[in-house]
Amino acid sequence: MNLLVRPITEADYDAVARVTADAYLGAGYFASADNPYMRHILRVRERAAVAPMIVAERDGEVIGSATLAVYGDEWADIALEDELEFRLLVVDPAVQRSGAGRAMVEHILAQARAAEGIAAVSLTTGDDWHSAHALYQNLGFSRAPERDWPIPENGKMLRVYRMEL
Repeated sequence: MNLLVRPITEADYDAVARVTADAYLGAGYFASADNPYMRHILRVRERAAVAPMIVAERDGEVIGSATLAVYGDEWADIALEDELEFRLLVVDPAVQRSGAGRAMVEHILAQARAAEGIAAVSLTTGDDWHSAHALYQNLGFSRAPERDWPIPENGKMLRVYRMEL
């Protein structure tokens, strides 16, 4: 199987919305796509218009995506001035644990290393997203618990991870 990580194109928007919905709803993070946050993140065209996005494609099919941000960007939640933040990293539940998530993070790290003024990569992940925690730790990210923050709608804690480059 050939895995390619590349910038999103307009032709990918529907697939990214489907994968995002399947990943978040399938994991039980939201009860329905009608949740206001879900509606927000499923507007892929609007997100891609203001934030760099990447997709993971296997054999011509989009199976994952992530959104990138730097300090001050509309999609930045936690980025400090010298950080590249990635958000909404999702992989189709049908192919999770197949290397797509790792490939996207490695692509993001390479992009960050090549970017002027970026000294670290940061991300936020759910407190109970244990497989994601394992991936990030395996790749060399460290916890930054002093930067953890609660989801405003439900108070669940989000964990911050960071990697110095």
